[in-house]
Amino acid sequence: MFDQLVIDALDFVRSGKSLQGNVPLLNLERLRDYLTNSAGELAYLVTGLLDERDRPLLKMSVNGIIDLSCQRCLEKIEYTLDVKTALLLARNEDELSRYDEDMFVDAIYASNELDILALIEDEVILSLPVSPRHEDTAGCYPSTGTGIHEAAVKEHPFTVLASLKQSH
Repeated sequence: MFDQLVIDALDFVRSGKSLQGNVPLLNLERLRDYLTNSAGELAYLVTGLLDERDRPLLKMSVNGIIDLSCQRCLEKIEYTLDVKTALLLARNEDELSRYDEDMFVDAIYASNELDILALIEDEVILSLPVSPRHEDTAGCYPSTGTGIHEAAVKEHPFTVLASLKQSH
């Protein structure tokens, strides 16, 4: 099992620290439910800093390639992750409630035992497409060589209905 990476969030920001590394996909248990293959890893960078209004902030960047399942054909899609997030750290529940009212602000509670790997996993899951699909629908259907599928894709689905309407 991969070691947990726990920080004191406010101390991390005050010290201007950064964490950088790679995490195997196999160790991100909740993310694995979305994947067709758990081989590979994600690269991450987490930096603590103060924003322009001197509020504590964690900046995160997560990159890698993961395999998702296309919702059209259920085949594998290689999906490139490029997650960039800035999370304000709320010092107490009142501050967190105020941040939650602003739809343009992402905030979390500034725990003194913040699990960075769980936070990375959360942000990756939130960034996933709701319904991943191949961009090119031809990628969903293998060519049969008969031309049947190719004709069906090119013909508009309401063409038959239009011809019926004209004949009656």
